[in-house]
Amino acid sequence: MARTPHPKKDIEMALRYAEWQGWRVEVGGSHAWGKIYCPYNSEVCRCGEFCITSVWSTPKNPLQHARALCRVVDNCTLNQLRGGKVPQPRRES
Repeated sequence: MARTPHPKKDIEMALRYAEWQGWRVEVGGSHAWGKIYCPYNSEVCRCGEFCITSVWSTPKNPLQHARALCRVVDNCTLNQLRGGKVPQPRRES
């Protein structure tokens, strides 16, 4: 079953990027819209500090929150060691 899309388009795109990298997105929680979970979840990966990240439903600045989510995914230690796929920025002509 497909998950509920996030109401903010920037954050939804960041969640799709996280899913593309193998992260699991779970909707629901107490104060957050949901959480994203690292696929590796290893003690080597920063002692599990960044293996779970909250996704806010109505952040003050959705673009900044989306960038922060992508940064967490990109900076995953094991993802980098395993040659994670980091897409290059689009160049508009």
